[in-house]
Amino acid sequence: MDTLLKWSGMVAVVAGALCTSLRIDPLNIWLLNMGALLYLIWGYRIREWNLVVVNAVLLAIYAIGLFV
Repeated sequence: MDTLLKWSGMVAVVAGALCTSLRIDPLNIWLLNMGALLYLIWGYRIREWNLVVVNAVLLAIYAIGLFV
């Protein structure tokens, strides 16, 4: 399960970055949110608190991008 979360998060973040570079909005924000959420869950599961904090902050920043 942890491997699936980690690799799914990576794919979502890379796809979100690609969409950002190609100016595909708002799909880029949705993908980045999904990637940050998956990495947040994975970081919590493996008890890596720096990953939890970084991805919680990124998730909040990306979520703001959905509503602004």
